[in-house]
Amino acid sequence: MAKEPMLKFVSVERDMPEKRPPNLRKEDFQEIYAEYAEAKAEEQSSRCSQCGVPYCQSHCPLHNNIPDWLRLTAQGRLQEAYEVSQATNTFPEICGRICPQDRLCEGNCVIEQSGHGTVTIGSVEKYITDTAWENGWVKPASPAFERSESVGIIGAGPGGLAAADRLCRAGVQVTVYDRYDRAGGLLTYGIPGFKLEKDVVMKRIDQLEQGGVAMQLNCNVGEDISFAELREKHDAILIATGVYKSRDLPAPGGDAKGIVRAIDFLTASNRKSFGDAVPEFDSGELNAEGKRVVVIGGGDTAMDCVRTAIRQGAESVKCLYRRDKANMPGSQREVQNAEEEGVEFVWLSAPAGFEGDAVSGVKVSKMRLGQPDATGRQSPEIIEGADYVEGSDLVIKALGFEPEDLVALWDVPELAVTRWGTVKADFHTHETNLPGVYACGDIQRGASLVVWAIRDGREAADAIIEQIKAEAVVAAE
Repeated sequence: MAKEPMLKFVSVERDMPEKRPPNLRKEDFQEIYAEYAEAKAEEQSSRCSQCGVPYCQSHCPLHNNIPDWLRLTAQGRLQEAYEVSQATNTFPEICGRICPQDRLCEGNCVIEQSGHGTVTIGSVEKYITDTAWENGWVKPASPAFERSESVGIIGAGPGGLAAADRLCRAGVQVTVYDRYDRAGGLLTYGIPGFKLEKDVVMKRIDQLEQGGVAMQLNCNVGEDISFAELREKHDAILIATGVYKSRDLPAPGGDAKGIVRAIDFLTASNRKSFGDAVPEFDSGELNAEGKRVVVIGGGDTAMDCVRTAIRQGAESVKCLYRRDKANMPGSQREVQNAEEEGVEFVWLSAPAGFEGDAVSGVKVSKMRLGQPDATGRQSPEIIEGADYVEGSDLVIKALGFEPEDLVALWDVPELAVTRWGTVKADFHTHETNLPGVYACGDIQRGASLVVWAIRDGREAADAIIEQIKAEAVVAAE
């Protein structure tokens, strides 16, 4: 009988994988966490209490069967653990690295609530899948039956790629269209290597292509091919473009040189890591080296920017956020990592304007938290007479993202969109008001987490498969 080494949270303390020292890790873009050894992964998995109602699972957007793969890992049955993990998650090696576990599975762990420290779910998930890759357990799609129907997916980010994998495994012909020269979307060009090394993403994309997914890169829908042509070419279309339009900051002096968008800054850095020619980086426009850097925002993108600036050799890096630390939307784990690496957080501070034709300072208004707003969060209020100027040579706006105007870009006025500009689609089937056209991920729900995009992509793929099968039955009658 297999041993049952669980419920050890009382006798075994929580132990994260070792972090590289800040003075070493800020010198490069490699991931900061070491890998678990097999014995350590088994030990930490054995801390799971195997609850009757696993809140870790219910608070995971993918509803991953976390208790089961923790038990299998504790028993040393790693291939089975990987198979259970892969059953609900298309990219577990990515989620294990970049999901904000402190807000999702780990933050809702029962033993965390009882004061024993959460199970290190994300680190075990990463270990399981990395081991699966090393041992050849990760296989390309090999459907038993190839279908003649085809689906066109617009966008090669996590939502589009998750849908592509699921469709391909069902035997559907899949073509992914993306405007960039590499697939992956924000996984490739938005998230820095110290959180997600790019060979992890490229390896998964290569696996999708081996399974039969066709990638049409450098293809801008609306310019290189029309939306109408895509609808004519494929049996179904999935819109998975994400949201790339940066929110602006209307303030005096906002057009000064040296004020840049987070997406431009991060993309330039990631392209440089790939060895691409990046003139904007080489000229210093999107390079923080030797500069006083101010990042505006408190989300995960802001955390990516401040930690990237540190690695580029900035003279100083400060992050302005209008609320306090307890109310920021970004991961607290990422804030801690940033502080260790030398980032200074200036809480309860908001930009009121900028100085200099080439930015030399940010006019900062000090804030206090007032009454809660409609969401329950306390609204920030300006403290009169407490303004000051924060010296800066590079200001990075990390204020979030909004959808592009797809209706205009693709000349498709009949496509229904919400008042926020997101594509209006059913949240179960993901079908839009246009027959055979679906939407998933951020372009449907607004800027959100990678794990939600993966869930949406899988759901949309399942709905498309059901529709294709239903139409095939009708056609055969």
